[in-house]
Amino acid sequence: MIQTRAGFRGLFQSLGLASFQSKVGAYCNYASRAASSLQQACEPSTYSDDNYADLDWDNLGFRLLPTDFMYMVKCSKDGKFEKGQLSRYGNIELSPSAGVLNYGQGLFEGTKAYRKQDGGLLLFRPDQNAIRMKIGADRMCMPSPSIDQFVDAVKQTAVANKRWVPPPGKGSLYIRPLLMGSGPVLGLAPAPEYTFLVYASPVGNYFKEGLAPLNLHVEDEYHRASRGGAGGVKTISNYAPVLKAITRAKNRGFSDVLYLDSVNKKYLEEVSSCNIFIVKGNVISTPATMGTILPGITRKSIIEIAQDLGYEVTTVYP
Repeated sequence: MIQTRAGFRGLFQSLGLASFQSKVGAYCNYASRAASSLQQACEPSTYSDDNYADLDWDNLGFRLLPTDFMYMVKCSKDGKFEKGQLSRYGNIELSPSAGVLNYGQGLFEGTKAYRKQDGGLLLFRPDQNAIRMKIGADRMCMPSPSIDQFVDAVKQTAVANKRWVPPPGKGSLYIRPLLMGSGPVLGLAPAPEYTFLVYASPVGNYFKEGLAPLNLHVEDEYHRASRGGAGGVKTISNYAPVLKAITRAKNRGFSDVLYLDSVNKKYLEEVSSCNIFIVKGNVISTPATMGTILPGITRKSIIEIAQDLGYEVTTVYP
């Protein structure tokens, strides 16, 4: 059994907001479709619903630890995605002229599965990731799986890799859906074929400091995104350009980078690959999404719950 919920206790504690109400946990049951698919993909001796992978759960960090299974489906010529299936985690084959390799025609999402005390799994609003992928796919001239297809793929991947989901309080199973132009193309044009793939890895905290304060470098030379670009969608081409800024900051002893807007070079935009909030008393301020800032699922959730708890949330326009 796997469930989805909006769970924000740790988020609000890390923001310094003490109050938390259980009404934010809206639960919905997930049927056995993923388990049925898993049974078809797995040998009986390779999967147990009760065991854990042999890992040091207290020292996970945030690095790739390959799990057992991944999910993959291709898009047919008419723009419809075929029926996906689970397969063993492993390398995939791409043409050297694939659209994703030559022109960066690709998107990714990131969501997590958590283990409950009773052994069940929880997902964090995967339907919102599905919606964001559809918006991004439209921007990048790509077809995308339906919301139901996306959520089902994430659930199947979580169930198939359940033994890799850390014990409660030890971390989470990071699930990464990928949508990419896998068909060959030479001239600059949308790819003729697309692949939707979902894989997973157990992770701890993204930052080595955990919930301790971060030492951030304010970057005024390199910009993460500019107006009119694709900074507002989770395209793969948004991330490699900031590696230089991150590397430089870490070489100087900083945890990560705080980016400013590219026009005025003085307004806060994002921290690393995260949205930022400024908390002062009962007021929470965050930069407005105007095409340069990714509309984060966590961002959306914090805004909704903060308002429900009586905080004043302001979105600041430069």
